[in-house]
Amino acid sequence: MRLLPMLLGLIFPACGYEGTGGLPSPVPIEMAGIERPATPNTYLAAPAGFPLTPDRITQAGADPGRLYAALRTVVLAEARVFLHGEFPALRQLHVVARTEAANFPDLVMAAVTPEGGLVLWSRSVYGRKDFGANEARVTAWLADIARALPAN
Repeated sequence: MRLLPMLLGLIFPACGYEGTGGLPSPVPIEMAGIERPATPNTYLAAPAGFPLTPDRITQAGADPGRLYAALRTVVLAEARVFLHGEFPALRQLHVVARTEAANFPDLVMAAVTPEGGLVLWSRSVYGRKDFGANEARVTAWLADIARALPAN
């Protein structure tokens, strides 16, 4: 481990770990139960009609199995992204994405709805602001997932 993450780990404990270390194990998230913090350090993309107003609307109507396969492929291929939990029956994936320099962890829940809609909820573990990191991640992943989907 590099020096900066080790030092930051004294103040922000999860920064001192690799991969998913230092973070509680995820549990399946009930979509209607997502609660966003008052801080502006989350980003939510979800289909229209989602129980919580998303920052970005995603399309629905894709084949759920194919969409979940594309989601898994794209997300797990990302650098500094670590599988933290997976609930295949719910088509729900939880990952930890870490920044390169400081090793700050972000938590991302990705799921496919029964209607073939995509939900990406990215949130920072530390800090009040995320300087657009969560939005940039979700935007990039949505584009990569769209490219990865096989043609109908």
